[in-house]
Amino acid sequence: MTVGHSLPVLQRAYRAAADKAVAPIGVSQALAWPLVMIGRQGDGVRQGVLADRLGIEAPSLVRSLDQLVDGGFIERREDAADRRAKTLHLTPAGAAACARIEVMLQALRAELYEGVPDEDIAACLRVFGVLERRLGCAVAPVPARSTPQVAAAAAHRKPR
Repeated sequence: MTVGHSLPVLQRAYRAAADKAVAPIGVSQALAWPLVMIGRQGDGVRQGVLADRLGIEAPSLVRSLDQLVDGGFIERREDAADRRAKTLHLTPAGAAACARIEVMLQALRAELYEGVPDEDIAACLRVFGVLERRLGCAVAPVPARSTPQVAAAAAHRKPR
């Protein structure tokens, strides 16, 4: 199997696993990713910046944002610096959902990375970094896998 074949296969499988992980919150991973990225970027991120961080075109993001607004998770506001631009803000319900999604995704990553040495993860990320630079694409930063939530999720996971 080649890298070119493995990446899309892994992406589809990871998204399916993430969908299953976040299902109890009532959002699909297609809505969870923008919600989480707004939380990670901080209140007031512009729609275009969010699209870049997600690696999608801004018009493709609009429908998801509309659903998040309709669901009461986020609100759009005029950018004080540029009235033509909109900034995105988590509502209290959105902040709560974002926190739950982060914990669920951290538990998923802990399960997936179990038994994989830190050095292997670091090597993989270095290779991805080289590919990103050579391909000229911006990829949103991934949170560190060693967080209290990941450790707690791993500690409470049942052995197989």
